[in-house]
Amino acid sequence: MLILGVETSCDETAAAVVEDGKRILSDVIASQIAIHSPYGGVVPELASRKHVEAVLPVMDRALTEAGVSAEQLDAIAVTQGPGLVGALLVGIGAAKAMAYALGKPLIAVSHLEGHMHAAFLGQDPPAEPFICLVVSGGHTALYRVDPDGESHFMGSTRDDAAGEAFDKVAKLLGLGYPGGVEIDRLAVKGDPTAILFPRAFKERDSLEFSFSGLKTSVANYVRAHGLPGDAQGVSGAYRLEDLVASFQEAVVDVLVTKTVKAAQMSGATDVAVVGGVAANSRLRHRLMEATAREGLTLHLPPLRFCTDNAVMIAAAGFTSWKRSGFCPNPLDLDARSRWIAKAYS
Repeated sequence: MLILGVETSCDETAAAVVEDGKRILSDVIASQIAIHSPYGGVVPELASRKHVEAVLPVMDRALTEAGVSAEQLDAIAVTQGPGLVGALLVGIGAAKAMAYALGKPLIAVSHLEGHMHAAFLGQDPPAEPFICLVVSGGHTALYRVDPDGESHFMGSTRDDAAGEAFDKVAKLLGLGYPGGVEIDRLAVKGDPTAILFPRAFKERDSLEFSFSGLKTSVANYVRAHGLPGDAQGVSGAYRLEDLVASFQEAVVDVLVTKTVKAAQMSGATDVAVVGGVAANSRLRHRLMEATAREGLTLHLPPLRFCTDNAVMIAAAGFTSWKRSGFCPNPLDLDARSRWIAKAYS
């Protein structure tokens, strides 16, 4: 079964052709990093406009690289949500138009289900039941995925997502966008114990997250000490590398602790971590250490499938079709900017 996946939930315009949910025939992404970098984050209106410009060329290129015609497709899968509503509508509109023109069925896919499905795109997929941490610029949430294919929500952030905190701190420090990449690069040269930033673990046994207070703590530290090299700051008070390493460690501590706790509470022995922040080198290293120490098996998707892509949407679309079929009224499909995934397959 050949499925064309379309993804436009945020700032990546992506399309991919996947056969039977596993065999990747093409994987095309048009990045908007250069567009949003001057602003230190994604500007929704700009993202929507760029999606309009890129979506059809990206879909055409995905078909060309896959070596298939549009008529050969069996279905089209598109991200319905969650995400930026304007961005989502561009992909949905293109997918609906193509499905209508070709007489092809349409499959609505949750962006979070897509990220969960990225765990199955590597060579070592997890076995159910497993715990899945979805951690990105827009999401930080824990799910338990059971053998029947149902994923059960266990906890999420009460304010900022982890990736959002990375981007906002990077903007505060003038590091550019995407902030998580720059912080990860600088933190390798820093001391993660140099500055003790707070960890928000919330109530006992809670699987909720909170990163807003940590972000504020970093801002207060910079306000008190200035930026390294800043004429207003205290010369030699601290190193930028130590600051970002200490901030990153505070985020990673909470993510690792909560993920391991979720596995222990559920009795699952497999753990998967997906989403853009799953590419963070410190998080991957700490998770490997923690899961090995606790007798858990860790599953990390290839780096190329951590960030937003359409391969995961096409693959999730295949299993969504097996579970519940196609959209009964595809022309009525609308964006869902807020949507908590209930199942991944």
